[in-house]
Amino acid sequence: MSDPREFLLELLTRYERVWPGEEATGRIRELVERRADCFERTCWEPGHVTGSALILDAKRSRCLLTHHRKLDRWLQLGGHADGDPRIDEVVLREAREESGMEDFTLYVPPGGELVPYDLDVHDIPARKQDPLHEHHDVRFLLIAGADQELVVSDESHDLAWVPLEDLERYTDEVSVLRLRDKLPW
Repeated sequence: MSDPREFLLELLTRYERVWPGEEATGRIRELVERRADCFERTCWEPGHVTGSALILDAKRSRCLLTHHRKLDRWLQLGGHADGDPRIDEVVLREAREESGMEDFTLYVPPGGELVPYDLDVHDIPARKQDPLHEHHDVRFLLIAGADQELVVSDESHDLAWVPLEDLERYTDEVSVLRLRDKLPW
């Protein structure tokens, strides 16, 4: 049986071809190579793999943000891998759970190979029994099917379709703004 980390390591190699020299790539690769438990939320040192997505509406003019309950900030949707090494499937699962929508298209760039859309490593503050740790976030671009109703999950205060040009009204998070700025169109 092959190592379940191979899929993500291959995605990181593809990402590096498109976005060479980003610091997050090396940090995530080091975690994945070093820790067999990197997909588990109990991997505290230095952290664990998470997955998130910039979700665009069908017209590609608005992005979906969640007002995160624990962090009290507007962010892209995503979450923990919880042991699942198929980070693309994690992202789709989290998008469905956190938005109530079911229909998404995972953006694959010209050339036909799945490539993460962005990578980010960020600190998560200590909370209750969880120590300060890092999320090694592998991000994808999702296009939501038209005419789907949003359902706010218990993980957030609210959901909002935000016009891309108004994103700064909701967040000044550099990593969220970068998702918009990397759009291929």
